[in-house]
Amino acid sequence: MTTAILVDDEPNLLSYLDLKLRECWPELDIIGHAANGLEALVLVKKRQPDIIFLDIRMPGQSGLVVAEKLPKDIRVVFVTAYDQYAVDAFQKAAVDYLLKPVTVDRLKITIERLKAAPIEQPSADLKALMAAIKEPEAFVLKWIKAGSGEVTELVNVDDVVFFKSEQKYTVLFTKTHEHLIRKSISELVDELDPDTFWQIHRGVIVNAREILNAKKDFRGRYQLNLKSRSEVLRTSPSYSHLFRQM
Repeated sequence: MTTAILVDDEPNLLSYLDLKLRECWPELDIIGHAANGLEALVLVKKRQPDIIFLDIRMPGQSGLVVAEKLPKDIRVVFVTAYDQYAVDAFQKAAVDYLLKPVTVDRLKITIERLKAAPIEQPSADLKALMAAIKEPEAFVLKWIKAGSGEVTELVNVDDVVFFKSEQKYTVLFTKTHEHLIRKSISELVDELDPDTFWQIHRGVIVNAREILNAKKDFRGRYQLNLKSRSEVLRTSPSYSHLFRQM
């Protein structure tokens, strides 16, 4: 029986993919889930799956980093939110991709490719795919426009301590100032460097370099103390896995 593990830091997307795979490929044995790169590598070593469905943008270690560390006999299906430019690059490689949100029709195509593919995925194909998809990373957000009235200020992303959603706007917090910006948290998640900026709540993104410590409460959530500000940030349960290795 063919085995697979699924890796995504979004629990809802992970559950959805699991459900649709079971519906479309009943013979596939899904032997585990992982919520981040570190968990994925541990699970691969323990369970030795044939296939890994691997999210690209994850805090800590991205899917690209994880892929470089996988045994060459694992067939990789990247799960990505990249636009058509990157998708065109994927199609030139032997390793398949799934574009979020995953549709059933596209998933069926992936399944047929996996069934027809050789057991061992040529390493050259994986390297070609990874080289092709790294180019969009150059567009990671570096500056944010913030302002009040007729005055606009450019804030260096490296100076941001955290972002917090406030009704229709997002508040950007630096060490000494607060700014209202028009970008939503969901937009920022797609544009910020995921290795540096971690979403810890539906309405909060924090600069990982600014985390002083993380304290677990009785509900399994974490309270984050910051190096440069007095606010205490709290994670939602969906993002608590980010701090289990701290």
